Amino acid sequence: MTKKQSRAQVVLEFPVNASPSLIYNYIQSASGLQEWFAHKVVNKSRIDYVFVYDDGQEVKATLDKSINNKLSRFHFENTPADEYIEMEIIVDELTEDVALKVTEFCNDTESEKREIEEVWHTQIETLKDIIGA
Repeated sequence: MTKKQSRAQVVLEFPVNASPSLIYNYIQSASGLQEWFAHKVVNKSRIDYVFVYDDGQEVKATLDKSINNKLSRFHFENTPADEYIEMEIIVDELTEDVALKVTEFCNDTESEKREIEEVWHTQIETLKDIIGA
């Protein structure tokens, strides 16, 4: 009997010098996501998306949760029901600094966690360049 690989939740936070409403457009709309997250993003319905990556891989996802100017959570097909990618806009009440908190799941190995962190750092740098943050 094969042992099931244990999974880990990875939570990363990135400062982004932009308004929550601007960031939200880039984490929720197909056109915004297509500019930095995937090569192509298609809305099949209000909540059904298809992400096409640079290598040609197509992945279907459902927008499970969306809070205007605050959060987008996607569940990708063929992943466990309790796993998702979530992008949440955080505003510090005192300083009004804005950050993007990203939550994703991966196999519970140091190498895979490190790879997830590297990918997100690259993606967020691309997002910052696009929005001028």
